[in-house]
Order: sequence, then C-alpha cells, then structure tokens
Amino acid sequence: MNALTKDLMKLTAIAEEDGNKNECYRQRLHLMPPVGWLNDPNGLCQFKGIYHAFFQYSPFDAEGGVKMWGHYTSQDMIEWEYQGVTLYPDQPFDCSGVYSGCAFIEGGEMYLYYTGNVKLEDREDYDYINSGREANTVLVTSPDGMHFSRKKLLMRNSDYPSDLTLHVRDPKVWKESGTYYMLQGARTKDDAGQALIFRSEDKINWQLDSRVETEEKFGYMWECPDYFEVDGVKVFSASVQGLEGEEWKDRNVYQSGYFLVDGDIHGKYSLSDYRLWDYGFDYYAPQSFETEDGRRVQIGWMGMPDCEEYSNRTTDDGWQHCFTFPREVFVKDGIIRQRPIREVEEIKILSEETENYLETKKYTVYEAVIFNIQKDQFRAVLSDELVIEYKNKRLVIEFINNRNNKVSCGRRVRYADMNTVTDVRILADESSVEVFVNDGEYVFSTRYYPEEPGIRIEAEGALIQVYELNISR
Repeated sequence: MNALTKDLMKLTAIAEEDGNKNECYRQRLHLMPPVGWLNDPNGLCQFKGIYHAFFQYSPFDAEGGVKMWGHYTSQDMIEWEYQGVTLYPDQPFDCSGVYSGCAFIEGGEMYLYYTGNVKLEDREDYDYINSGREANTVLVTSPDGMHFSRKKLLMRNSDYPSDLTLHVRDPKVWKESGTYYMLQGARTKDDAGQALIFRSEDKINWQLDSRVETEEKFGYMWECPDYFEVDGVKVFSASVQGLEGEEWKDRNVYQSGYFLVDGDIHGKYSLSDYRLWDYGFDYYAPQSFETEDGRRVQIGWMGMPDCEEYSNRTTDDGWQHCFTFPREVFVKDGIIRQRPIREVEEIKILSEETENYLETKKYTVYEAVIFNIQKDQFRAVLSDELVIEYKNKRLVIEFINNRNNKVSCGRRVRYADMNTVTDVRILADESSVEVFVNDGEYVFSTRYYPEEPGIRIEAEGALIQVYELNISR
C-alpha cells in the first residue's frame, strides 16, 4: 500500500463519517453511495454464493469528482452491506480515476478488469478526445472477493487500433469455446461509436479479434458494452452517446439499449434495430451477470451523465444517485423482457387488493401490480404529481402540478408507443419509481421527490394489488 492509497483511505473515512446524516429520500430498496456521488455499476457477480456490486464512487463531492470503486455485498440482492472502497486511483495508470469494468469468475478466483483513466490536463495539446489522455486496461484478482492483488497493467492506448481516439474503455470479459474475450467501448477518429473484441488464452495477454459496428454511423461513442445469451438469444448492449434526429429528440441526452445479434459476433453477423432497455428519465450504463442458478441479472445506474435538463434534491444532503433494483432479463414470445428479481417476492406483504380502482396514502416503499387490464384503460397517479397513463397507443409518464419543481427537479415527460397495455408493475421506493409494462416488454425508471406518499390507480376490469415491501435498510 503506497502513501497515496493511505491518504485516500483516510480522506474517504473522514468523508463517510462526516457526511450529511439527513435520511430524507434515502432509498430502502436501491443501492446508494454512503456519501457523495455514485454512477456506473461495476464488477457485478455472484462469487462463492455472495453477490458483489462495485460502483463508481466519489465520496468527496455529491456533484462528482475523481472516481474509485466502492463495494457492496449481499446474500440475496435485497439486503446489502457496504464493504468500503476496493480500488483507489493510486497508480500512474489510473491516477485520474478507476473507471468502469467487470468481474470474471473462474477457478475459485475473481478477476476484476477496469479502465484506468488518466487526464493530462497540463499539456498544451489536451483536447479530451485525441490527445492528453490515457485509457488503460487494468486487472486485479481476489481469492475471496474481499482481499485484492496488486494492479496489473494489461493494455494502453498504443495497444488499440490506430484509427481510434483515446476513448476506449469499460472492459467486459467472458469465455466461449475455451477462449477468453473482452469487449471495450470505443470512439473512432471519425466520431463513430463501436466496440472492440479482444481475445486471450490466459486472461492476461490480449489481441484484437474483431469489431462490433453498425453499417451506418450510430452515435459517436459506445460506452459500457455487454454481450450475453439469454434463452438462446444473443444480445449486444451498449450505452450510446451522440444519437441525433427526430427519433431521439424526446429522449435522454444519452441512450442505453441493445441489438439482437444474428450470426457469429466474432465473424459474420447482423444487428437488429437498436431498442432501449428503459424509456424513463434515469437509466444509464447497465451491466449484467449470470447468477449461480443461471439467471441473467442486470443493474443500471439510475442517473444520467451530462444532463442539464433535470437534477436531484439529494445533492443538498451530500449524496446523489442510486442503482436500479436488480432485474432479471428473459425472453418471452421472442421479445427481450425485464422484471424485478424474484427475491422481491420474499419481502412482499399484500396490503390491499381490489378491482378497477384503488387509492391509498399509506406506503412509501411498495409494489403495485395491475393484471388483466381491459380496453387499454389504465391510469396511475403517484403522490398527486407523477402520472403513468396509457392513451392514444402510447404509455406516458409525466410530472404534473409540480409545486415549485420540487418533485420532478426538472423532469417532464417520457413515453413509449405500444399497441396495447395488459399489465403494469410499479416498484416505488422513497425517491424512485420503476414501471414494468406488458410483462416487462417496456420499462420506465425515474427519480422523484414526493412531498407526501400516495398512489391512485384506475384500470378497467383489472385486479389491483398493492404490496408493502418489508426491508430493514
């Protein structure tokens, strides 16, 4: 442990001890930073029966700053325990931040791959894109998920193709037919987004294998790439920056979505149209992993980078952002879908059940489930401010009333077009809502800051159930 590491450990401990203890809008279901800033989920895995969720963490400032990896563990993905900081920016190859990466499990060992970020802002030619930066691929290992090896530098920008800018990052590793593969998101010098695939025989030495790209330019940067198969369907996921045009004008500043892959992603393949993982306000940089019982689970950052449209009230209390609740990704009728992990069923207490109409102001952390909606008649209003409604073949989430902008903090409207609505699940926490429509075919996530609890649901012919969620955190 070098002197810089020791200093960062001391400063982090002070920040966490002295952090604002105001519990207003602190989540109970969703992972948050102890203090300061949280963004991308990293290193998600289940290792020797324990779930691990690392996260981009800036404990010194709720508006962000130099990133390190915080660390949570859990036995059920419901109750989580904070384990402190695992990776500090303490080496020349990651001194400007321990950026995003993944976990790969093999042979009783955890391998953490990440991007070591370096900003050489004192150079006269520093331009953020083509000069004055470094994006280094780094590895650490662990036999138990708690104690970690020294960092090993694997690749620098000089090891990546020469037609790329310095924006190459966010490794995701998997094994296929005895060979190891690594995805990295990239931006070309022609400002086209793509992903690189590297291969290795030993998890240490990597060579370029191929690229994943669209026939026509699709954004200028693909961040946090992911590749997996679920129920026999091949999925390539990427968070895309720089999408323009009519299709994206009512969306977020950056998008997170996926392509279905037809063929061999290492060779001849085609990509489907790009579809969003989430149509709400707050969703970016999702990462997935396979549980030991074979499920594909995904967690995203319930936030948005470079967003000037809206903000969060919690910055006044010294913290900002959270993760989405873990979701199972599955296929039904040939469609990729998402649902809250099944472990949530263990903490549900059926509190109210009725048909057609329900109104209550009793709960702040709950799940509302609406089945068998007839004639597409559905409307829900949360805390008299957030409307979720199906009308004119469009599911809309919209903030209304909005007293002094306190509830939405600038959020207004998001939507997705669909032919019908048959069922809706609403997962509400102290300051967030996740909405799953038509058995998870469409999902909407948003932060919100209600002045008082309450939900009102109108759904013709439907069975409406509200479950209070019993969790101690």
